Amino acid sequence: MTRVAAAQLAAGTDVAVNLETCLRLIDAAADAEAELVVLPEFCNHLSWYTDRSHARRMACRIGDPFLRAIAGRAARHRMHVKIGVTLARDDGRTTGTSLLFGPDGTLLGESDKQILMGAENDHLDCGDTDSEIVETALGRIGMYACMEGVVCEVPRSLAVRGAQLLLNSLNSFATDEASLHIPVRAAENKVWVVAANKVGPLLPEQLLPDIAARLGVPAERLRGAGESQIVAPDGTTVARAPADGEAIVVADIDIDRADDKRRPDGTDLLAARRPRLYSPLAEITPRRSGPGAPTLSVAAVRPDPALIAETAGAGAQLIVLPETTGAATPTIDAVVAALHDTTAHAVLTRREGAALVGVLVNAAGVVGRQPALHPTHRHPWLTEPGTALEIFELPWGRLALVVGDDAVFPETFRLAAIADADVVAVSRTRGEAWETRLGLPERAAENRLNVVAAALDPTGALDAAVYALSPDFTLWTPWQGPFTGVISHPEITTAPAGASHVSALVRPAQAVERAVSRGTDLVAGRPRAATVALIREPAIVTTEPEQP
Repeated sequence: MTRVAAAQLAAGTDVAVNLETCLRLIDAAADAEAELVVLPEFCNHLSWYTDRSHARRMACRIGDPFLRAIAGRAARHRMHVKIGVTLARDDGRTTGTSLLFGPDGTLLGESDKQILMGAENDHLDCGDTDSEIVETALGRIGMYACMEGVVCEVPRSLAVRGAQLLLNSLNSFATDEASLHIPVRAAENKVWVVAANKVGPLLPEQLLPDIAARLGVPAERLRGAGESQIVAPDGTTVARAPADGEAIVVADIDIDRADDKRRPDGTDLLAARRPRLYSPLAEITPRRSGPGAPTLSVAAVRPDPALIAETAGAGAQLIVLPETTGAATPTIDAVVAALHDTTAHAVLTRREGAALVGVLVNAAGVVGRQPALHPTHRHPWLTEPGTALEIFELPWGRLALVVGDDAVFPETFRLAAIADADVVAVSRTRGEAWETRLGLPERAAENRLNVVAAALDPTGALDAAVYALSPDFTLWTPWQGPFTGVISHPEITTAPAGASHVSALVRPAQAVERAVSRGTDLVAGRPRAATVALIREPAIVTTEPEQP
């Protein structure tokens, strides 16, 4: 077992005070007998500058007194220390950089932040190379920072290249970091994540009232959201700090657990990826399609033609059925008949030879088909997966179908997003707990997609939810309600226990709103270097667990 720690702290504009705070927290982690501690992002200076020259003057330099002190403290305690700072590079760039110091004080690895958030774009330079995997005595470590964890590419790239332990340094006021973006990166990649966030003001305290008034948010929401945490490969948070106040959280972890990428059915989540299928992700361009309808009535229902007819008659325009392939599957003709005299579309699944296919129908018949894209041990007969994700133009917007186990791959939804989908219908079978709790909300959030998902649990009960994009998105769009600290989490409507269906409104038009902050687009801003790693055949480093 390895003992790891996450430290949360406040950092202001006094570099000496910030260094003293960092050293105090490293000492506290050592007192807790941690072998590794992760500190937040921008520990050297508050992320607020008058201009680029100011940012460069306040940045660290490799071997300067600030970083020598951090390295020295790592050596004193014989521990690994990961810290986030701004770094003045010799080539003239000023970067947001993660640094990992080893137990002898040696700089073991560094990673420049590839996605900058908002005003960071004014003062810093983006990293243009993929984050390295650092081989250590503890295991294979990958590093990233804050906004790089709000989308999937950087953590995913680290995982497919063999990282077992991901270290995330944050500088964030967003409450959905702790509830969604941090733990999902562990679960979807089956790795450990240690994440350290800031507390205290993230802007100069004397300027907070004016900035808050201009943004239309309470000043207390412009503080670090804390909740630093350690997350297991199944998405379970094993240690979490409070939302406020300086703190250390510690956990003993078995790093080798991250070598087992299997779902309960035996499917290896990384080996089942299809990088060649993801080649469209290489084209990084803004959205080109116009907005869909402002609202759309949707439903997820049990596979019963009578229920389909009832739901369509009540006004649902998109009806999603769970994945079924046997006797429980209604025929296409039966679903078409259930939509008679309505303008609704329905999505069902069926086995067609060696393919699992999602079928889109309306009252006139079949509109389109989408084969499942990924092989799965759950369906050993699925030997003819699809070759592309299709987009269907409907009167209210653009629809993608995600079939079966395609729902566990973040790349599937990225393909939908870059093809300008507004809504995704997910017809699936319930798998691990994280897939519903973290996976589907994250696919809506990181891609700005409305998601309608239907599954059956092992008892045959409906397990379904609707993930609707909120019109309240980021600090840079007018809010209809009070700002809550959530910046990209969807609105979720879940089927009650024992229910036969769930209905809700989604907002297709909101899918065009992708700027999570000024200059930071969730889709067009995805990092090129990490994306390239996802579309080439990787050499995945895994160790098969010993069989009992």
